[in-house]
Amino acid sequence: MPRRTSRTALDRLRTPGRLTGFLKTASVCALIAGLLSPLGQAAAAAEATAANDYCGSQCSDILPPGENGNATLAQILLNQAFGSQPEHAEDQLGPYANLAKGYSSLTNATINTFFNDASFGVASDQVASTLSPAGRTDVTIVRDKKTGVPHITGTTRYGTEFGAGYAAAQDRLWLMDVFRHVGRGQLTTFAGGAPSNQGLEQQFWRNAPYSEADLQTQIDNAVANNGTRGQQALADANAYLAGINAYIDASDSGRYFPGEYVLTGHKDSVTNAGTIDHFKLTDLVALASVIGALFGSGGGGEVNNAISLLAAQEQYGVTKGTEVWESFRERNDPEAVLTVHNGESFPYATKPTTPQGEALPDADSVSTEPLVYDPTGTGGDQSASAAAATATANALTSAKRGMSNALVVSGKYTASGHPVAVFGPQTGYFAPQLLMLQEIQGPGISARGASFAGLSMYVELGRGQDYAWSATTSGQDIIDSYAVELCQDDYHYLYHGTCTAMEKIEQKNSWAPTTADGTAAGSYTMRVWRTKYGPVEYRATVGGKKVAYTTLRSSYMHEADSIIGFQMLNDPDYVKSPQTFQSAVQHINYTFNWFYADSTHTAYYNSGDNPVRASGVDAEFPVWAQSAYEWKNWNPTTNTADYTAASAHPNSIDQDYYISWNNKQAKDYTTAPWGDGSVHRGNLLEDRVKKLVAAGGVTRAALVKAMADAALADLRAEDVLPDLLKVINSSTVTDSTAAAAVTKLQTWLTAGGKRTETSAGSKAYANADAIRILDAWWPLLVEGEFKPGLGSDLFTAFQANLPVDESPSAAHGPTGAHAGSSFQYGWWSYVDKDIRAVLGETVQGPLANKYCGGGSLSACRDILISTLKTAAGKTAAQVYPGDDLCSAGDQWCADSIVQRTLGGIKHYNISWQNRPTYQQVVEFTSHR
Repeated sequence: MPRRTSRTALDRLRTPGRLTGFLKTASVCALIAGLLSPLGQAAAAAEATAANDYCGSQCSDILPPGENGNATLAQILLNQAFGSQPEHAEDQLGPYANLAKGYSSLTNATINTFFNDASFGVASDQVASTLSPAGRTDVTIVRDKKTGVPHITGTTRYGTEFGAGYAAAQDRLWLMDVFRHVGRGQLTTFAGGAPSNQGLEQQFWRNAPYSEADLQTQIDNAVANNGTRGQQALADANAYLAGINAYIDASDSGRYFPGEYVLTGHKDSVTNAGTIDHFKLTDLVALASVIGALFGSGGGGEVNNAISLLAAQEQYGVTKGTEVWESFRERNDPEAVLTVHNGESFPYATKPTTPQGEALPDADSVSTEPLVYDPTGTGGDQSASAAAATATANALTSAKRGMSNALVVSGKYTASGHPVAVFGPQTGYFAPQLLMLQEIQGPGISARGASFAGLSMYVELGRGQDYAWSATTSGQDIIDSYAVELCQDDYHYLYHGTCTAMEKIEQKNSWAPTTADGTAAGSYTMRVWRTKYGPVEYRATVGGKKVAYTTLRSSYMHEADSIIGFQMLNDPDYVKSPQTFQSAVQHINYTFNWFYADSTHTAYYNSGDNPVRASGVDAEFPVWAQSAYEWKNWNPTTNTADYTAASAHPNSIDQDYYISWNNKQAKDYTTAPWGDGSVHRGNLLEDRVKKLVAAGGVTRAALVKAMADAALADLRAEDVLPDLLKVINSSTVTDSTAAAAVTKLQTWLTAGGKRTETSAGSKAYANADAIRILDAWWPLLVEGEFKPGLGSDLFTAFQANLPVDESPSAAHGPTGAHAGSSFQYGWWSYVDKDIRAVLGETVQGPLANKYCGGGSLSACRDILISTLKTAAGKTAAQVYPGDDLCSAGDQWCADSIVQRTLGGIKHYNISWQNRPTYQQVVEFTSHR
């Protein structure tokens, strides 16, 4: 039997009527009265332990909202009616949220008030249940009382992986099913035609329009190219799938499967008619393509770069315009915060002296390639069009949501003499969460940590016996845009001089209203035209010739390859040192920054298949699709090429400290997103950790405090506002409205410039007026400062390269609003450099011109005061207009974090923090 609420007659009830927000409360009260049985206490089990834990009870982790991401129909109805939660669905949300007000008094002894004990094994008095899945004798799944995390112990490799699959399905079956359909571009047909579902499937399918044959080819190649480890990965995946499918069968016959299958019309709660499709190997690749596209595929944006360059040259002339463009691009800004900060250079994607093969579009000739065709009903209404536009923008921008941070300090500067790390991925907030916690112990596997649901045959981020590792998104450019010259018609192109037909890939989707999603019926066809140089993303003319701009990604058709690196990370016989850790992550082709800590050493490595570009090719812009400008030794059939050597990737062992918050990796290492300048959210970590290291004696608590303090900081307030106020206060402020605003801002700045509640649970910010003023002021001051000098067209074009702002209340790409992650992209570096230049201060890597007031301090001051007065006059309701969750003017709510529902269980929103979703705190005391 499952560990959840005992099955009752309610599990079989057909959901009544159409649910509003999944449920009309009154209509369910009569149904559930008297039908509930108490939670069944699992039988006591023998203690489950794992040997070789070298962390000395000093490893901790957290992953809100909770481990249990599955819910029966009964549990969903109860949650929607009364807010009750299935066991372990929400028990990590409170501790996670409470750190925002509790970190100031944190000690090593109180860390696990806000985190879980991440030691291996489960103490005998903490065992909640023990399960031998499908009656197998070679694996057990032990769950602990506190969090319900599965601790999987196998005596055979097959049994271990079977247990991992079974546990994954226990905790995330519905979510796994959702995302295998997202990866195939079939979400609307599976889960309903809501605009958010349309946008999600369109965004990901545009970047990875794979056929079933493509998915299978990836598997075949990954196995064939990786020898014994490839064969082991295939065996592991098959065992993992067998475990998933065993749970599907058991939950189906036992009728305790996730209730979303009933609410979306896939199962009948009375007759149990309907099916839950078994998982297959290609589903895992579809899942991996989503995760890789969302978090690990840096690059793109070359066409937008070309458009803004042309706008700059139109505004200023070719020479000056190019200078202006380069100054805003900040390819290698000398003031940028670095992860490898010892001065070592790792040149990549640098600007060539004489660019070759550039294929810049003719003015006003660019149009985005349509994805949606033949829409009907709600597939073509206004909401659908808005969702499609957002999905297209998210898919094509270089400003991908990087998220994630890391703070790692060498043992030379800690109190214990052992390295200390606080790190984790910032993957957004979902219900169920995209990640799941687990411990896996079996032949060749020994690890605890987080994995993406449906890909949890290995721990992807976590700890081994005597080491821990984590990652942040790096964003270096592994995507290039090629201009293919058209011939014959719009669907043929020249490939090495031969007119070649494009390949048409289509996905037809249709939907009808369900209990879960009342969106009216609709349909559409998603269509992508593929070339040997990748999918077509734009049409344009270049020198009067008709072209299609394609996108070629080095990880395209290779999402399955990274499984080998994750397999190595879980293998205690492979990872024994910082060097072997670096060797393992070199097998991961996603663009990530990887961090490592054991009891003696720390390490860093930047992963990804960085293509070796032809001499003279500038990675910033589209180039002609001709052999002279292709990647070195590129094979279009397999999409393989020569890649830069491992030693050419930013890497380091035992640096004094490492920080990463999606900032620049190292000197001369160009990343694809714009904004790696003098002010970056990485500075929030750098300034705090650098200060700790200078003082010495760093503890786990001190490093957690540094992270938590940065998580509440408003980057604009901490690093830009002081200079803005310096300009304003260069003369006495005589206007009463402006003076009052300045006083509020200065008071907030003196208090630390943080967005924090007056007290825990107050749902109101301290210095709320100052925060409102800055939120309103920032976009106004940026426009007032830069638009007159740049001109309207260039100002608009630059915003397509880099958004002006990313405050907590803004929307955040595919995760929507209320997503936590903030201040990754914005014009804070531009404002900082320009204001300092106007003040006459030294600026390394300055902008090509002075913009604020044309370089006049008094004129700049006038602009700042004028825009500040306008901002001060905006009401809270104007600044925070409200949404489905928040009423207009509710500042705290506008910032708050919501676990975005991907199923039937809802959770309360929590106060804003800018921190990893899954997070580890580690300090190993010894080593094998």
